Amino acid sequence: MRSGPQTLHLSRMSLSSFDSDSLAPLREALEISPENIPLRLHIASVLASRGAFHEAEKEFRRGLELDAGDVRLKFGLADCFFMQARWPEALVLVEDLLDHAEMRQKARALYIRLLLKIGDRERAIQEYVQARRQFPSLAETDLEDELGADTRERAFLTVNAAPAEPPRDEEPDDQFEYEPPSLRFSDVGGLEDLKREVRLRILLPEAKRELYRLYGRRAGGKLLLYGPPGCGKTLFARAVAGEMGRRFVSVGIAETLDMYYGQSERNLHDVFEQARIARPCVLFFDEVDALAGSRSETRHGSGRQLISQFLAELDGLDSDNEGVLILAATNAPWQLDFAFRRPGRFDRMLYVPPPNYEARRAIFSLQLRHRFCEAVDFDRLAALTEGFTGADLCAAVERAVDVRLGEALDAGRSLPVTGGDIEAALLHVRPSAAEWFQAVRGHALHSNASGLYDPILREWNAH
Repeated sequence: MRSGPQTLHLSRMSLSSFDSDSLAPLREALEISPENIPLRLHIASVLASRGAFHEAEKEFRRGLELDAGDVRLKFGLADCFFMQARWPEALVLVEDLLDHAEMRQKARALYIRLLLKIGDRERAIQEYVQARRQFPSLAETDLEDELGADTRERAFLTVNAAPAEPPRDEEPDDQFEYEPPSLRFSDVGGLEDLKREVRLRILLPEAKRELYRLYGRRAGGKLLLYGPPGCGKTLFARAVAGEMGRRFVSVGIAETLDMYYGQSERNLHDVFEQARIARPCVLFFDEVDALAGSRSETRHGSGRQLISQFLAELDGLDSDNEGVLILAATNAPWQLDFAFRRPGRFDRMLYVPPPNYEARRAIFSLQLRHRFCEAVDFDRLAALTEGFTGADLCAAVERAVDVRLGEALDAGRSLPVTGGDIEAALLHVRPSAAEWFQAVRGHALHSNASGLYDPILREWNAH
């Protein structure tokens, strides 16, 4: 019998027919050559196939001590955890394997089963449908039965669907980085009003593109998100791209601004051109006020030139922006040049507030859904965190996890994160939204002729 990676694929039935002493020679060989990873992998796989998951786990772990990056060992250990109903530990390993070409298909199948086990059925269905398109051979009949009767039909339609856009002759530049759609609105805690607004203004026109075209309206457009830092503007933009099934392109200050005269404008033009080639896509500008600040406060001619270039690109004077949804985010909307808020540009502005009680509860739930935890009272945590931003809540969870992980390493066994751990971590995290509200209050009170800051004033008065 051959040893090596291919033995991982041996059926459980054939392996179970081995006699009880069949591993003895292999174990002796392993004692002579303890660093033989393929042999250790084979022994661990045989043990797992016989249901000796505890022994198999030891062998997988010893192999990973020798080579922590071996994806076959990681997958074997994840499968071991799955068979022992240790879902959170399996999820941690599997999520790390989803981007590895060697294990991508098998890891995706196990990931879907784990999502079902933790009760996230809708996400499991989405992942399965996407996986069938990426891997047409991934036809898991029993898994489809578990997911629901309509899943097989959805998967078939997805695999056999025609491309939404005809193939383009050009491809984005190699240095042009974009993310495939991965997040959905279900991954964003709270912000229900924003989700409703985006469905109405963006997702519905996309779904009814031909109808809107009859009335001379194009799908897509431009949307500006503003509010305190750490409240999920970038996360929400990524989720919009995911809901639309589009590539997500994030543009920061560093990719655009340049010290040489005229280069910043060329960089900005290149960004728009590459987005047009990559369409349909979502083009997202973070901290857009750094690129589109008020010209009345801009002393240098180069800054004015950049703003003029940005306005021309938004208007699509030389090129068509259809198929490119342009989103932007800012913590300081008062610094944005007024020309960017005219109709056809960023005339749709949505306030992204700090999370309310329900949103904070949802954020804690999302942050802990794939982690090893118990005895977590989400209602209590939400009540204790009034005024915290989403980033503050995530920081508290990460701090609690780090502390618990250190204790687990010292104890030599898994220790769940508890609600008490997170409460202790909250003592070290300071709510960060208050400073922003203090800074914006003057603008909200004295520069609100257009009603832009009404949501901020309502929240200020409520507290």
